[in-house]
Amino acid sequence: MVGRVLLTGGNGFIGAHILDQLLANDFHVRSVVRSEAKADQVRASHPNAGEKLDFSIVPDITSAGAFNEAVISTPPFDIVIHTASPFLYKAANDNLDFLKPAVHGTTEILKATKSFAPEVKRVIVTSSFAAVLDPNLSEDAGVTYTSDDWNPLSWEEALVGDKPTGYLASKKFAEKAVTYLVWDFLKDEKPRFDVVTFNPPMVYGPLRHPVSKNADLNESNARIWDLFVNSSKDADLPPNGFHLYTDVRDLAYGHVQAALLPEASNRRFIFSRGQISSQEISDILRKNIPELAERTPIGKPGTSSLHERAYDADSTPARDVLGVEFRSAESTFVELAKQLLEIEKREKSGTV
Repeated sequence: MVGRVLLTGGNGFIGAHILDQLLANDFHVRSVVRSEAKADQVRASHPNAGEKLDFSIVPDITSAGAFNEAVISTPPFDIVIHTASPFLYKAANDNLDFLKPAVHGTTEILKATKSFAPEVKRVIVTSSFAAVLDPNLSEDAGVTYTSDDWNPLSWEEALVGDKPTGYLASKKFAEKAVTYLVWDFLKDEKPRFDVVTFNPPMVYGPLRHPVSKNADLNESNARIWDLFVNSSKDADLPPNGFHLYTDVRDLAYGHVQAALLPEASNRRFIFSRGQISSQEISDILRKNIPELAERTPIGKPGTSSLHERAYDADSTPARDVLGVEFRSAESTFVELAKQLLEIEKREKSGTV
């Protein structure tokens, strides 16, 4: 049984669920956060963690030597899980703002682990399906992506374009660079640890970290709030967008399994529950939450708004190696929407 884990991004949407499941499985966790205020928030969210949870404050994960002290522990760490690669469209000034946190943050955690935490057996990195997807192919190309596929974007392509047009390219390249970086580091530096990378598409589901208002939602869940919950039954059906998804709780479970299972060694996992169309999301919400009858776009109930040759992804390794059983779409979207409505009620009542 693995005993001690260093987790970056434990106060974020995905990281908070990973932390929750690590603690539930009796791991001792050090959560890396940017400030004491963030540490206090995480403590408050896990009041029963006790001595199983401690913290390291790293204000800037991209700075040289950022994690050198964080990775030193007695007893030593067995596993490092790196989820801290934030992408906030509204906070970015140029495309480099998408590239630097992901690439530099991952570089620093790998270097620090090799140099100062020689007992670590495995480093697990949360990347994205953006590192897999070929943006030059149309959405109806009929492709089923596997873990052998790579986004072909170059650094130059990621840097060009204004913010609206360049955002997607830069984000996708950053995820590609992160995943390449991990595998190149393993090959070139030959550390004692092995690696596991996760490439999930859109990640939806209930929140585990504190969010006081829907304006502060992570970008995937904000899409559900803006387009499906805080809308109107007569509004146009939202575009399908990135139509592959997974539930955040399943993704967290996959990370914990990767920490436990030797057979996950040096694997790259596409982590997709499957396709979901905007019409399916609308139908699920309208069927299960009467409160949304006037708020969720009707569209054309019972149909699919996806092209019959919409691309897909093969998550067989996640099922076979990690033992993941993906939960239903109803569980993901109904539980999320109910939580968003509760946040709205607290906002309106002034009890946030």
